[in-house]
Amino acid sequence: MAEENQTLPEFLLLGFSDLRALQGPLFWVVLLFYLVTLLGNSMIIILTQVSPALHSPMYFFLRHLSVLELLYTTDIMPRTLADLASQQPRAISFQSCVAQMYVFIVLGISECCLLTAMAYDRYAAICRPLHYSTLMSWRACMAMVAVSWLMGIITATTHSSLIFTLPFPSHPIIPHFLCDILPVLRLASAGKQRSEISVVTATVVFIMVPFSLIVASYARILGVILAMASTQSRHKVFSTCSSHLLVVCLFFGTASITYIRPRAGSSVTMNRILSLFYTVITPMLNPIIYTLRNKEVAGALRHMAKRQVSSL
Repeated sequence: MAEENQTLPEFLLLGFSDLRALQGPLFWVVLLFYLVTLLGNSMIIILTQVSPALHSPMYFFLRHLSVLELLYTTDIMPRTLADLASQQPRAISFQSCVAQMYVFIVLGISECCLLTAMAYDRYAAICRPLHYSTLMSWRACMAMVAVSWLMGIITATTHSSLIFTLPFPSHPIIPHFLCDILPVLRLASAGKQRSEISVVTATVVFIMVPFSLIVASYARILGVILAMASTQSRHKVFSTCSSHLLVVCLFFGTASITYIRPRAGSSVTMNRILSLFYTVITPMLNPIIYTLRNKEVAGALRHMAKRQVSSL
């Protein structure tokens, strides 16, 4: 490691310290969103585990998506809430910054891959129903989840190695509330241009390739839907896909704007707002979307609630 990193400098996270008047209200808003995220995703995990109606590949993937969302927000939000409560920029150790970014990348890339697997599940169910049980066997589902985690680990290891072996100033200041890839990388005092090109290229690949596969899957699904004679059948098929489509748009939309947007068009405030969106708002909305728009999940929730009431 370069000489400047021999002492492992502490990073100073500025967070929202420049918006002092908003830190108090923002603390309570973020706390509320974080609690709703924990409650909503925990509910999805429990429902898909205990309800027999939700023991299918689609809900198997949904359960793992909720696990990812819980870990994703918990990697970032407790520290962010502590920073907002202190109303002062707070230091984060070199090791803690590495750990936060590593977990952040693992979970983010794993979610990209998992959303792709969920799109393939819908494609198999709608476009190849006679082969569905073979294409989406439990072994195949487990393999898709394992590959999602593996891709996240490989990407996080590569990115962390590229970024944290660069030399940093003795007191680097991160204009952000988390150790995100680009804000940390741009603090490097040498060799950052080549690393930035490598990291951004890899990030774009891991955003655009899964997104392209999802688009291809839904293009085939749309063709099947349009070929259906019955309006009721079209509505039923579309309703099974709409929840996943909304989640995909939220996740890949914010990720694309954050990591593919030209550097010249970015600002510190906009970067923090976008990061808040995909670190706390999107994970909070996912269980709400699946509960409100998915009849099977909503039905399982009502059934569980009635059972709990009758047991009192």
